[in-house]
Amino acid sequence: MSISTFSVFNLKIRFTIILIILVLFLLILSGCLNYSQEVVLYPDGSGKMRIDYWMKFGNEESEKVVDNLGIFNPDSIRSGFQSNYSQIENVTVHRDTTDSTTHALIELSFNHIDSLNKTKIFFEYNFSFLEKTGGQIILSQLIPPIATGFGIDASKFSVTYKYTIPGEIISHNANYVSGKTLTWKYNLSEIGGGKTISVTFQPYKLKETPLWIYILSGAVLLLVLFFLLKKRKS
Repeated sequence: MSISTFSVFNLKIRFTIILIILVLFLLILSGCLNYSQEVVLYPDGSGKMRIDYWMKFGNEESEKVVDNLGIFNPDSIRSGFQSNYSQIENVTVHRDTTDSTTHALIELSFNHIDSLNKTKIFFEYNFSFLEKTGGQIILSQLIPPIATGFGIDASKFSVTYKYTIPGEIISHNANYVSGKTLTWKYNLSEIGGGKTISVTFQPYKLKETPLWIYILSGAVLLLVLFFLLKKRKS
């Protein structure tokens, strides 16, 4: 590499660093950033996901910079969540006039939760669905570290993860439990260098059908046969 090329390379690096610092500074001015992820999981590892993240902008300048980043642009969002193993059902960006926040809502379905690792957005999240001896499942996901330097008040940023589990919950490290739904909620300072959320559960058997289903089906079948025979006789 020549001296002139090296100088240009260094200049590009410095410009990139300055740009990153500027963006972070504007994000500080913008106020709160929140992320909510809800997953309904099925026994075979497939499922549905709903994501809602929102931000309250402090001024027009910070809003313009965030718009340029594309995090509230529907096309950019679709590109980030697109993969051959998941289907994007809906992407909506809207402004909530009650609190002046801008929201991005994403709804998708996936063939297997491990396949989410193949999307651009989730490449660091390490989704895992491992079967243990006896059929128990260990489900886990990494919450990657998020920088909170440059004077950012980490208490103003929060992340929430909800999983509805298709089976008997054996163990977990969630903050809250409501029936089969587990919730993890942290501000960014609690995430630190990253945090893994996990649950071990015994999934419901896909082939197991409650007895009342057979009884009800048999009764309906007998009722249909009764009316068919009665119609023929008449």
